[in-house]
Amino acid sequence: MSLVSYDDALASYDPVMGLEVHVELGTKTKMFCGCSTELGAEPNSQTCPTCLGLPGSLPVVNAVGVESAIRIGLALNCEIAEWCRFARKNYFYPDMPKNFQTSQYDEPIAFNGYLDVQLEDGEVFRVEIERAHMEEDTGKSTHVGGATGRIHGAEYSLLDYNRAGIPLIEIVTKPIEGAGHRAPEVAKAYVAELRELIRALGVSEARMDKGQMRCDVNLSLRPNGTETFGTRSETKNVNSLRSVERAARFEIQRHATVLGDGGTIVQETRHFHEEDGSTTAGRIKDNAEDYRYFPEPDLVPVAPAREWVEELGASLPELPRVRRARLQAEWNLSDKDMQSVLNAGAVEPISETIAAGAPADQARKWWMGELARRANETGTELSEQPITPAQVARVCALVAEGKLNDKLARQVIEGVLAGEGEPDDVVAGRGLAVVSDDSALGAAVDQAIADNPDVAAKIRDGKVQAVGALVGAVMKTTRGQADAARVKDLILEKLA
Repeated sequence: MSLVSYDDALASYDPVMGLEVHVELGTKTKMFCGCSTELGAEPNSQTCPTCLGLPGSLPVVNAVGVESAIRIGLALNCEIAEWCRFARKNYFYPDMPKNFQTSQYDEPIAFNGYLDVQLEDGEVFRVEIERAHMEEDTGKSTHVGGATGRIHGAEYSLLDYNRAGIPLIEIVTKPIEGAGHRAPEVAKAYVAELRELIRALGVSEARMDKGQMRCDVNLSLRPNGTETFGTRSETKNVNSLRSVERAARFEIQRHATVLGDGGTIVQETRHFHEEDGSTTAGRIKDNAEDYRYFPEPDLVPVAPAREWVEELGASLPELPRVRRARLQAEWNLSDKDMQSVLNAGAVEPISETIAAGAPADQARKWWMGELARRANETGTELSEQPITPAQVARVCALVAEGKLNDKLARQVIEGVLAGEGEPDDVVAGRGLAVVSDDSALGAAVDQAIADNPDVAAKIRDGKVQAVGALVGAVMKTTRGQADAARVKDLILEKLA
């Protein structure tokens, strides 16, 4: 399908989004049984009659899961229900061993909240939260033999139920209206802010690359100037910030193309394809009534005491927006500079580098300079670079100690990124230490003076600023490893 341009799509239609984010909680046991949630175990080794849905088994609610749900709700400015209960969401799918999912429907534990997100130019956009509810994850299907890894074309499928029953919190937004052409950017910024909030609470690592946080992007278009929502599509399980933005953008163009050609949008799930940013049809999307929700008869309602909820609210950590304002003041950054740090995803790397002993200006310099450049070149997130904040802090320390200059430090970082070991290993392996010994520098200084008699004469005549040319010559001779300050002193001593 040849898509209309993004600008042409927005010239005729107004996008409306709904984002559903599933967060896998970091509990030690599953939501309704005592099976371990540890990753990497042998398939189907972390199961029991309860999470397999065997007859006669009875679930018990994970108290830590409930606490985590309340903490998330409070951080999202939600109201916390005085009384709520679980429901059975009925549908058949091979990775759902019970043929229903224990979830919450019309009685969630948290509801009616909001999250303010900051866009790349500093504008703040409020995303309203419909609800945050507790549920369990499904198992994992692995389709073998096909070209795409999906069920179509596969020779057979394998099922691993280790993940079935792991606690999830699903956070559902109200319809996001008014974003206009910035809708994809708003979607990305919202998921990014939500991820930071979840990590700050300590309830999940929220690693999208490991499936610990997944986003379903619901999108519809309506003709500009109208109020009625269009038919929506739901792009399932998008697992990176960049992909959330791309999925929303593609669906805007696809919907506009179909509608512009006189077609009809089908309410369906869609699969996102990372390689080209496109989506393809999955299955026809059911409405809520098709799931035949009814209250879970084997679980008692959850009625968190008000005193407990207040204690949890008082114990919440410093939330991301507040923390960023504090860091901006501590790092003495302008609004523009702090926004650049935010846009680069550098807040955490810089903060952790400072915590490892580096000065704030030096930590920011390396993450926003050399490392940000390499991240852009490789099309990866800054935090995904194969170098740790502690290693960057060590490079800063070597520079401060005079053992490296900036040029050599860049080579050390290059070596660490290439897998050559710790910074000190790279210095030793590449022979990159700064040369400051007078005997080692003396010959290079004498040679520079001999090769540049006119410059030497100017310095003897009092034009000290000309010394830079001789320092440059020495640095070239020593492949940038000379201590430039000591070289300058030696030249001036010799020509005094």
